[in-house]
Amino acid sequence: MSESPGAIEARLRTLIDRGVTIVDVRQTYVGPDVALERIAPGARLHPGTRLHGSRTSLAPGAEIGREGPTTLIDTVLGSRAKIASGFAERAVLLEDASAGANAHLRDGTLLEEQANTAHAVGLKHTILFPFVTLGSVINFCDCLMAGGTSRKDHSEVGSGLIHFNYTPWGKHGDKATPSRFGDVPHGVFLRQPRIFLGGSSGVVGPRHVGFGSVVAAGQVLRRDVGEGRVVASAGAELDRDRTDPAPSVGKVRRNVTYVAHLVALGAFYDAVRLVREAVDGSERAALLAARENIDTAITERKKRLDAALTEFERPPITWPSPSTDGCPLDVSDTASSHIDWVRQLGESECEAGAAWLSEVVSRFVDTALGPPGA
Repeated sequence: MSESPGAIEARLRTLIDRGVTIVDVRQTYVGPDVALERIAPGARLHPGTRLHGSRTSLAPGAEIGREGPTTLIDTVLGSRAKIASGFAERAVLLEDASAGANAHLRDGTLLEEQANTAHAVGLKHTILFPFVTLGSVINFCDCLMAGGTSRKDHSEVGSGLIHFNYTPWGKHGDKATPSRFGDVPHGVFLRQPRIFLGGSSGVVGPRHVGFGSVVAAGQVLRRDVGEGRVVASAGAELDRDRTDPAPSVGKVRRNVTYVAHLVALGAFYDAVRLVREAVDGSERAALLAARENIDTAITERKKRLDAALTEFERPPITWPSPSTDGCPLDVSDTASSHIDWVRQLGESECEAGAAWLSEVVSRFVDTALGPPGA
């Protein structure tokens, strides 16, 4: 059944009375499932905005639809986060993150502080660390990217890049194809050299590219890249009978390692971010939603790998329970913003924190698969 205009207008009036800016109430829709108290004073809704879902939350200064119609479903924006236009479902943008026009942000997407995209970018189960920048007309699903130290020194993906996240082998094919650019244990401390992926390119997942590396424009990357490298390659020629190989040992290990890095990121949120940052309000809602999206990504990656193994009658992974205790960091400073707090850490503190998270990763992988070569 359709709603009465009066019910719709009453919700909009409640938001206006709370201090939300609605540029044109005639072209704005807020569904009955939206908790109005989760739309904070100072949020700004442009014409063409549609909000749905009980999880949807907008912090002060969040701005929706400045460049065109925008639909949000169960999506959470931190302070001053922006979506210029497009569609977002179960996505999270933390403080000062932004998505450009015609964004398509699906389940599991997380943009941390000041991460941003230009126009026509598609993301799903993608995590961008602070400052990471994506150009235009990009498909970057099933990726984690870190690297860089500021808005002037950040990892970047050039326009026109596609992350190929589907393998056609077997009866149904698989999406056990996540790619990691940088890592979690060092990336969370915002001190690593930036990564650059050139435009008009592709990456065939699952891949790993190390900090400080440059992948030249105009190629399709089919191999891992270490730290501090510059790589370019011509397209490969292939013409042979089709055989459908089972997931290789390397592919399985890359997938399990990717999950381990997500586990480490979850540990960082549990022991650091959720302890020392906002204890209530819309910023707390954004952090909790971000943590939830990390778990969503973990569940997705496990499901995709197990399905790929089962397709070839191989046993699924016996996934271990994460062991994440032992955070060595002092989290008593609850006044500083996350970026400021990380920047004021000493080198010894960063090294200790990276060692803790690296142990979380290695312990998870070794428990699931045994050490390399096992």
